Amino acid sequence: MERILDYKGRWRNRTVAFRVSDEEAKLLNDLVALSGLTKQDYITRRLLCRDVVVQGNPRVYKALKNQMASIHEELKRLETCSGENDELLYTLQVIAATLSGLKGEDE
Repeated sequence: MERILDYKGRWRNRTVAFRVSDEEAKLLNDLVALSGLTKQDYITRRLLCRDVVVQGNPRVYKALKNQMASIHEELKRLETCSGENDELLYTLQVIAATLSGLKGEDE
């Protein structure tokens, strides 16, 4: 059997699995989409305390647009922001940081 190496020439033959709640899965999927990385690369970088550097590309811009539309709809629905909205606030912080970084590329 031929080994399939990743982009850095590593043979990844170990599987790591864990369970998450529906809310955690949604947040993780949103953060992965905003990063432009694969889920595997995103999780690996976060677990190993490495920086997640977002490279602007059409997928990232689309994810940002979709997240902003979703947040806009949620904000219209909410009368007040409460402790139940921690995930929404965290996603807003990630989007703001991402947009700030992408803005710096254009200047």
